Amino acid sequence: MKSQSYKDLFVWQKSIDLCELIYGVCSDFPSDELYGLTSQMKRSAISISSNIAEGQARRYSNEFHRFLLIANGSLAELDTQYFIAKRLGFIAEDIYKNLEEKITEIRKMLYALIESLKTEN
Repeated sequence: MKSQSYKDLFVWQKSIDLCELIYGVCSDFPSDELYGLTSQMKRSAISISSNIAEGQARRYSNEFHRFLLIANGSLAELDTQYFIAKRLGFIAEDIYKNLEEKITEIRKMLYALIESLKTEN
């Protein structure tokens, strides 16, 4: 059964929490990264929740499926970007591990939701 709103989806709620965390993490990056890695990470984080919301608002589950795949792609981008940020020394180990856990949790939730849509078709 389709939820009434994307806001009811735990994966959307978790992706909003991740976005908020990313904004906080990026605020400590060097100012010369404002239009580089900082901007990319924020856009990727925003894209995850935005695509979940847009897909859920679509009428058909195959469209929702497509947008969840896009959200998963944005999650992979963010995964790569925060790895680069750590390699460059912008993110401490404890923050990196926290991000890793949150991204893994969202990835699992996206996969589960994607799989549930496959059974609806």
